[in-house]
Amino acid sequence: MMTMQSLENKLQKASRKQAALYLLCNFVSLMLITAYTVILFSPTILNVLPEGGDSRKQLYAVFAMALFGCVIFTIYAASLFFRKKSRQLGILMALGASKKRLAPGLFREVALLSGFSSLTGIVAGIPFVILLWKIFRLFIVDSDEMNLVINYQCLFVSAAFCLLVTGCACIMAYQYLRKTNILDVVQEEHKNEPVKELGCWCGPLGIFLIFAGAVAGYYSGSVYQALFQAYPPSWLNITYAPVFIGLYLVMMHTVIHGWVSHKKKPYKNIISRSMMKFQGKQTVNSLIVSTILIAGGCFAIFYIPVLATAQMIDINNHEYDYAYHYRADQNVPSQREVVDLADSYGLSLKDWKECPYITLGMDGYEEIQDENLAFHVEYSPLLNSGNFLSESSYRKMTGQKISVPPKSYYALTGTQSSGSLFANVNATNLINMVTREKIEVTFKDYLHFDLMAGNRKFYVINDLDYDEISRKLSPVWNGTLVYFNAAGKDNYNFASTFFHTFVDSFGPECELPLYYDPVAKIAKEEKGLTYWGDTDSMSAVSYEEADSSDFRLYWAYMPQFRILDRNDFLTTFSVYLMAFMFVALICFAAAMVIGYTRCQAIALNNRYVFDDLKRLGGSPGFLTAEVRRQCIIVFRIPALTGMALMTLLYSMLLYANDNRLTSSELYSLLVCLGVLGVLSIAFFLIYRYTVRKIEDDLGIRKIK
Repeated sequence: MMTMQSLENKLQKASRKQAALYLLCNFVSLMLITAYTVILFSPTILNVLPEGGDSRKQLYAVFAMALFGCVIFTIYAASLFFRKKSRQLGILMALGASKKRLAPGLFREVALLSGFSSLTGIVAGIPFVILLWKIFRLFIVDSDEMNLVINYQCLFVSAAFCLLVTGCACIMAYQYLRKTNILDVVQEEHKNEPVKELGCWCGPLGIFLIFAGAVAGYYSGSVYQALFQAYPPSWLNITYAPVFIGLYLVMMHTVIHGWVSHKKKPYKNIISRSMMKFQGKQTVNSLIVSTILIAGGCFAIFYIPVLATAQMIDINNHEYDYAYHYRADQNVPSQREVVDLADSYGLSLKDWKECPYITLGMDGYEEIQDENLAFHVEYSPLLNSGNFLSESSYRKMTGQKISVPPKSYYALTGTQSSGSLFANVNATNLINMVTREKIEVTFKDYLHFDLMAGNRKFYVINDLDYDEISRKLSPVWNGTLVYFNAAGKDNYNFASTFFHTFVDSFGPECELPLYYDPVAKIAKEEKGLTYWGDTDSMSAVSYEEADSSDFRLYWAYMPQFRILDRNDFLTTFSVYLMAFMFVALICFAAAMVIGYTRCQAIALNNRYVFDDLKRLGGSPGFLTAEVRRQCIIVFRIPALTGMALMTLLYSMLLYANDNRLTSSELYSLLVCLGVLGVLSIAFFLIYRYTVRKIEDDLGIRKIK
């Protein structure tokens, strides 16, 4: 005799596919979130990415997008589960089971499914990270910095996410139990959720809002700062809101109208279009979440080609194979010693050039932060330092024919740059830091030479001015600049040995990052203030870690050896590359799982439609075509939209650097497009697998 308990168990067994789908969704979400938080909290990552830097901000931004996507995804998976679960509940209620009788079993099942899938996802997240990290170290790059350290405080985030998932599932279970109409409960899984019909205007308007929101959000901070003379507050990010409104309208247009006109053939593909439209709310939600995740993944993965392409082009554009500078009070290898070292490696050197330079103080204007993010601009008679060459020395080192007028100065920037973020172009005085003598100057223009560009802050002044202002400067404020080439094929072992010999020749007084400014330190101390560089831990570099990313990127006297920089690129940026690659992988994996789940839901919810079509004589080829039309929209639209959004955003970011796109930036974008091509193939393969799986589930595999 069948009891109510045995019937309940039988119905649960019949709905095991939906339970398995719910388990899979929760498991994947918790595994991905756990894996992400392991990376985000790991000292391996945090020790390399500077606090407050753009790289760390990008990781946090993508994490927020991934977290949002996974939350919506798990809630959506739970709603699908309960839509199917409602039939089981309705049958039991029709047979006389009370809600009080059903509640313990339902909540027990929900807690078991949610808790088990969440806990296993959390447990699997850490081995997942370790496995991928080891694969990366084994096949791509390995270094001492790549030793993954796990901070288990990251599990608090996973635990909070687990509680959120379980709590939402219990709330949904309670809501379904509150329903009183048994027929409504039984037929819940067949209820459609069409979206409100909007005109064809929603698509073009959505595209416009996406572009308008991207531009408004990107430039709102600059506009706010100019209008209110204050740093932009975090709430100003609301100016990106039109992007999400536009995204919603684009997805609505996709579901309701599609992007191909049906006026001439209104009945073409009417079945697949109707199924998509009748379940519009669920489809629109999943499309939006997938788009956000794909956009976040592209934002992370673009970091790699943009960084790598720019670095490689910059290295190849160096005018000399070897370039370095040093303070006059340091005992670095002489030309004879360098030549002898090269000879020991069978390497000849040529084009040896060296010249003196001096470090001077400069006046200028600085932003002083007030309360509530406000700031004011204040003139400082002693602001920062600059490294100055005489015009004759500059001509000797670069071969460029220039003439610098008296009482003026030029700033150095790259050959592809029109300006520099690091140059002080507002100085009116150059100051000898020993005698405190000054000469009045005006900024003339920029000169272009890659080896003196960037935050090394090199300038060129008139020969007579140089002789005048450099009198009585101590060795601390004097330096030497050296360039030379390898005669024939270069030797990496020589470059590596010379680099470590060069580093070992410096004293502890030069163990400083390149943004540590000695003049700014003196200026602050003369005002009775503490210089930030003496307190900020992110400014530390160590001779003992000469091969670390921090040292290679931030040491004030880091030499530029072409063969060393090229061969050690992956090692130097290994942690950066791994972090962003891993983040991108998580976002793309979540988007693929959401696409697969949504397609499965469409097929399961419309099984009766496909059964009716088979009874009416629909061939396997016809039914397969209907499945493909459903699935292609779920995969193609989010992929195209997310990729297009990030391509637009990165183009804006690169353009905003100096209001133009340089050749290296254009190459970077081309490489990014190549990456998108590879991603498109990956999404296509998942789409093909999903179609085949649905064909098997519905029993409509085309017979060839």
